[in-house]
Amino acid sequence: MRRIAFSSSIAAALTAAALFGASTPLAKALLRDLSPVLLAGLLYLGSGVGLGLIRVARDRGWRTPPMAGKEWFWLSLAIVFGGVLGPLALMLGLTRTTAATASLLLNLEAVLTALLAWIVFRENADRRIVLDMLLIVAGAVLLALPGSSQGAHLGWGALLIVGACLCWALDNNFTRKVSASDALFIA
Repeated sequence: MRRIAFSSSIAAALTAAALFGASTPLAKALLRDLSPVLLAGLLYLGSGVGLGLIRVARDRGWRTPPMAGKEWFWLSLAIVFGGVLGPLALMLGLTRTTAATASLLLNLEAVLTALLAWIVFRENADRRIVLDMLLIVAGAVLLALPGSSQGAHLGWGALLIVGACLCWALDNNFTRKVSASDALFIA
């Protein structure tokens, strides 16, 4: 039997997955005391401050990476959709649906990202990718059906969560247009 070495990269990936999984129920709990707009702003303010400090420490100061004018356009769109509209739609959606339903619907981000890349940006999509997307959607549908452990909680909240996924799918495709620049700056 072949052993898999446990590396810091694997630990970082597992930690990121655990934090992402915990973020929706935690945000739902925080929404009892905070407005959705305030919470969305605080989450992204914290992210911006943290990433800014990492950049300053890494670069020993603040330098704006060189980017072509067209790349600034794509980055601006990514900021509007991924940094403003997506988080706001998620927090508003969480006020109108359960954390479990929201967590299931968040799987649509990957599907919508791939669909947009394939249809709008003319990326290649082979059978395996299409099958993977169908399996993600089928799994989410099965888990959200009435009679499953969580039951379906669809409505305006679910539509807002899907809207957040669409915003982040657009963000993912827009940042692809500036991928030659510093990833930490783009984040």
